[in-house]
Amino acid sequence: MKKIILAACVAMGTMSSCQQKSPKDATQVQQYAEEAIKVHDEIMPQISHFDRATLKIDSILENLGSIVQKDKSVDTATVKADLETLKANLENATDNMMSWMKDYAPDSTDVAYQKAEIEKVKAMKKQFEDVSLESNTKLGKF
Repeated sequence: MKKIILAACVAMGTMSSCQQKSPKDATQVQQYAEEAIKVHDEIMPQISHFDRATLKIDSILENLGSIVQKDKSVDTATVKADLETLKANLENATDNMMSWMKDYAPDSTDVAYQKAEIEKVKAMKKQFEDVSLESNTKLGKF
């Protein structure tokens, strides 16, 4: 019995010493966390633009009849489908940001976790850029 307890203590001591991070790892984790936040801070202000674009879409959809009266060449089915898709894309990008912020653990000391979070936030940045371009293109004519 004493041998089992001793073996368990040795195993636990070995595992805990393996889990300690080197100063290099700590620095790297901090750099990754700072990079993730930096990318977040670059794209976060776009949410207010996305919110305004969503309101504009709602207004356009409500007034589609008057838009057609001014320009008979407008294909209302296409405009409606395009704007509904754009609205969904804007909301999806915003929801992704909110979920990421809720789930992100900036104080995590796991290098792999912080690296993965950088990849997530970079993918989100790409999504924001794509949706922003789509918004400018589709709403620019209104």
